[in-house]
Amino acid sequence: MRTFRCRNKVQHDRLYGRDEMIIDTLKKSEIFSSLNESEIKKISSLFEEVKFKNDETIFIEGDPSEKFYILAEGNVKVLKHTMMGKDIILEIMSPGDVFGGVAVLDKKPYPASAQAMESTTAIRISRQNLIKIMEEYPILKLEIVRYFSDKLRDAHEMLKNIATERVEKRIAALLLKLSEKVGVEDDGYRKINFPLTRQEIAEMVGTTVESCIRTMSKFQKQGMIKSANGRIAIKVASLQRFVEE
Repeated sequence: MRTFRCRNKVQHDRLYGRDEMIIDTLKKSEIFSSLNESEIKKISSLFEEVKFKNDETIFIEGDPSEKFYILAEGNVKVLKHTMMGKDIILEIMSPGDVFGGVAVLDKKPYPASAQAMESTTAIRISRQNLIKIMEEYPILKLEIVRYFSDKLRDAHEMLKNIATERVEKRIAALLLKLSEKVGVEDDGYRKINFPLTRQEIAEMVGTTVESCIRTMSKFQKQGMIKSANGRIAIKVASLQRFVEE
């Protein structure tokens, strides 16, 4: 009998921790943070926690879009597969970000793939339950429109940069954006707090790995960036001046 009670307590603690994680993630989300504490607790039961290993695929371009994801821990890259067999990184998600959302709302297949960049935890909700809570809390409709409008604006800005700016400025602008989103202070630099390869940077700005390596080496020699343990740290003011030249 003692063993049975202990097992139940472990299961209870795990469930309690999971519920708290879901609630905390909803509070981080730009969409759901508009709800109050009791409303968030109420809808949290409709979400489930999912975990992914480093490089594990979460969904593939063309899959039916049945789940709306919010990232809780780790980072996720959203990829577009080209006819040439290469991948283009469209965006890197950080905790609180939504991914797979637009496809779920318009009932179309996922337009891109999502892949964990490290050990990652997300929460997700079915389309049916998402529509249900949007009907119950109409403010969520406005927040969803606002969130995806901001994402569309960022995408347009990135496309404009790729079309009009030289490679060095595209890379500098990307590093600034990532440092603003997921950066932490690091001895006078701002460190992008997840591993980022030269290939991934090249894919995000639409250039070759060789061009990216040359540019990053140039920035490093000029003291605008430094790298350690797979993390890139930048001198924000220096890169900002370079972008604005």
